[in-house]
Amino acid sequence: MAARPPGGGDTSEPEAIEFGIAALDARLDEADVSFPATAAELGEALGDQEIPYDAQGRSLAVSEALDRTPQQRFENETEFLDALYPVFDQARREERGVIASLRDVLPF
Repeated sequence: MAARPPGGGDTSEPEAIEFGIAALDARLDEADVSFPATAAELGEALGDQEIPYDAQGRSLAVSEALDRTPQQRFENETEFLDALYPVFDQARREERGVIASLRDVLPF
């Protein structure tokens, strides 16, 4: 997931803000991680980094995300990201609030 920041009249192309799985994937590229790996190994390699899960910058610690998934072993990076996607998606949906939910229901 990624979103572009709002433009401020600048003619240059804004950079994308990474959040959710895209941000986690970028952190994996920077960490010394090899697969297959356990949740404990990944938690140790990634530390307790905060991963933003929405464009507003709200975040979830890697350790908390790992605690929320029942899977404890990951054969490859894709399997790891697929397992954590619902965790970040649920956190995003829980933080949306009543107003955003009402907007989704109303026809305007």
